[in-house]
Amino acid sequence: MTQVFFHFAVCFPTKSSLKDDDSGDHDQDQGSPKDSEKEKTEDEDKEQNSSKKKMVVPGAGEHPLQYNYTFWYSRRTPGRPASTQSYEQNIKQIGSFASVEQFWRFYSHMIRPGDLTGHSDFHLFKEGIKPMWEDDANKMGGKWIIRLRKGLASRCWENLILAMLGEQFMVGEEICGAVVSVRFQEDIISIWNKTASDQATTARIRDTLRRVLNLPPNTIMEYKTHTDSIKYGRVYVMCRGR
Repeated sequence: MTQVFFHFAVCFPTKSSLKDDDSGDHDQDQGSPKDSEKEKTEDEDKEQNSSKKKMVVPGAGEHPLQYNYTFWYSRRTPGRPASTQSYEQNIKQIGSFASVEQFWRFYSHMIRPGDLTGHSDFHLFKEGIKPMWEDDANKMGGKWIIRLRKGLASRCWENLILAMLGEQFMVGEEICGAVVSVRFQEDIISIWNKTASDQATTARIRDTLRRVLNLPPNTIMEYKTHTDSIKYGRVYVMCRGR
C-alpha cells in the first residue's frame, strides 16, 4: 500500500485555488418568520438527502486508500475568544477522497501551509470524524504536538500526511487525523489518536513521527489529552469572557 502511494508522489503540487480567507463566522441567514415553515421543510429534505449520501469511493482504475479522508480549513481572528460553537462555525470542509489519485487532485490545488498567514489551520481527518476534541472518535484520545520554527511547516506537513495516508504508523484504527497550525511566530503540527490511555500506541506514534519527519533527537514533543484540552479551553474562555 505504502509503495503504491509514494509511487504516485512524483511531483510537487503547486499553490492555487484555496484562498486565504478572513471572513470570520459562516452562519447562514435565518430568514423571516413567515418563511420558517418552508425553511423547515427544506432543512428536513436536506437532512434526508445528506443521510442518503454515500461515502466517496475510488474511481475506476484508481488506487484505494485504506481509509477515506476529508480535508478541512479554519481561520481565527487573533485575540477573539474561542468557543466550541464559534470554532465549529468557522471550520470549512474542503472535500473528501478515497484514493491516491483523488488525494493529489485536492492537494495539488491547495496553498502550502508556509504560504498561509495569520491563525490558519489545515486539518486532514478520516471521513466521518470532525477535527474537534468533542467528536466521539476523538474525545477519549489525544495528540502529539510539535512546535516548528517558521519555514518548516510545508515540508513537515507533507511528510506527515503522506505517512498517515500510507499507513506508516502501524497502529490499526488508532489514527484520527492530523493538523497543521500556522501562527505568527511559530507553526505547530499534531497527529491525533483515539485512545490516550494506550501508552504503547502513543509511544509507537511518537517514534514513527520522529522518523517520518526526521526530527533531531533533542526535539521537544508534547502529548496532550483532549480531555485536558476541553477542560483548560473552557477555563480560558470563561476567563476571557469576564
